[in-house]
Amino acid sequence: MDTTDTSYTSGHLEEALDRVHASGPEREGWLSNHAPMVVEALAAHGRAGSVHRWLDLYRDKLEDFPDRTAPVTDDNWPSALGDPRRIADWTDYFSRTLAERPWKGGLAEWWPRLLPGLYGGATHTVIRVGHAVRALEAHENAPRLTELAHALGYWAARHQPVTGLVELPGAPTAADSLEAVPAIEPGHLGFRNRLAAVRRLPGWAHDVTDPDTAKERLTELVRAATHRYATHGHGEPTMLVHAATAPNAVLRTLDSLPRDQWVPSLHAAWTASAAVTAMYAPPAPVAYVPPARLTAEEVVERALAHGDEHVIKLTDTALDIGDEQALAAALRSVELSEPLT
Repeated sequence: MDTTDTSYTSGHLEEALDRVHASGPEREGWLSNHAPMVVEALAAHGRAGSVHRWLDLYRDKLEDFPDRTAPVTDDNWPSALGDPRRIADWTDYFSRTLAERPWKGGLAEWWPRLLPGLYGGATHTVIRVGHAVRALEAHENAPRLTELAHALGYWAARHQPVTGLVELPGAPTAADSLEAVPAIEPGHLGFRNRLAAVRRLPGWAHDVTDPDTAKERLTELVRAATHRYATHGHGEPTMLVHAATAPNAVLRTLDSLPRDQWVPSLHAAWTASAAVTAMYAPPAPVAYVPPARLTAEEVVERALAHGDEHVIKLTDTALDIGDEQALAAALRSVELSEPLT
């Protein structure tokens, strides 16, 4: 991805974000609003001119911004953490925070507080932050800062830690460790119930203590999870996208964080990716060969024409990796998912 592309700073993304910020981060009580993530991904890959057309298709999935309850402050924030009724209050808090100090300072303060709860909103919370950070790293302005405030507010309100996991033996590589993840027992419906059923996960990269090594291993994890979608995505075509996009959101954020936060970020990203794998993995993989060998540009066009939000976001991650197997995973998501119409 080339974020120096003029389409990324054309103003179309800012217009789209202004439209999106009139809506809340969820619909129907819990489902995530993917619009801010998708419009950023499209703009980042040279498709800023398509963001309004895509939003027009998606607009029926947008709901009004929720009502405020009571202000979140520097003193009372622990009691508001993880309370989804406080989404608007948290968004106000981060809007004030980012107006008063450089955004990287605010992010560095809150990242370790929020990191243990990145499962909130089915990991869309951290994914939205990752898109917002990439946009700000490319070009800082008011709509992009507002998007980071909305993303952090959503994460704080949906903060959901996972504790009590039993560590199983892992494997040297991320790919083999994902293969070793045991599936949860059948019968659990919905992300939150499935997450509660995750009791055991393999350990991986737990011995990493060096920040640069942590970044290398996180890159390996994103690649492995993306590649795996091509052969395992049929287990749950929508939800298994997050096994790749959640750790990639963490990876995108690393360079904007203090280096001493990189190692815990790796560990949290692994647990999230492994948990999603446990929750939705199919009984067996299937061989997949894409119908044609397409360029990255052609894969982006296929994803945009299809329109599904998860297809676009997995394609965005696949393009970060850029190899043939990653692009095959993106094409597999096109085949498995219902198009946005």
